[in-house]
Amino acid sequence: MIKKYLPFIFITFFLCSPVCSAESKSEKDAVWNTGKDDISHLKAKNSNFKKGYDALKQAKKYADKKKKYKATKRFNDSIKFFTLANEENPNQPDILGYLGYSFKMVGDFTMAEIHFEQGLTIDLQHVKINEYLGELYLETNRINKAKERLKVLKNCKCEEFEELQNLISKY
Repeated sequence: MIKKYLPFIFITFFLCSPVCSAESKSEKDAVWNTGKDDISHLKAKNSNFKKGYDALKQAKKYADKKKKYKATKRFNDSIKFFTLANEENPNQPDILGYLGYSFKMVGDFTMAEIHFEQGLTIDLQHVKINEYLGELYLETNRINKAKERLKVLKNCKCEEFEELQNLISKY
């Protein structure tokens, strides 16, 4: 009689036992080890961050083609989406940087500077924010402040340093 039910018991026990992963580190541990926040959720297909980023890319293309009206409309769309993304995920330097950049591109330098500075309070070494803020300082005739941003970028060995350096040398 036991032989009859033994396969059933074995299969039930096997299917009901907990499944263990072969991975030694959890995702949470991996995030802690790198010292970075996991922001993969921002790149989800329908996230406001992704929508804002797509609008920003399109706005830049329109601006390059000298289509000012369409560019401004898409920059304003990116502001709307990045604002929503910032409400959903506050204190993300990437969101604040893109939000500041979008404001800068529509000519609202005050709001741009506020968002850039807020982003830098979270990450002082953020390459893009430092570049964008340096450009903003040049556009508002604050060359000494732009040079301060250049000093921050000096050791990054990145194209943002070279771009800001070239812009400063023209002033």
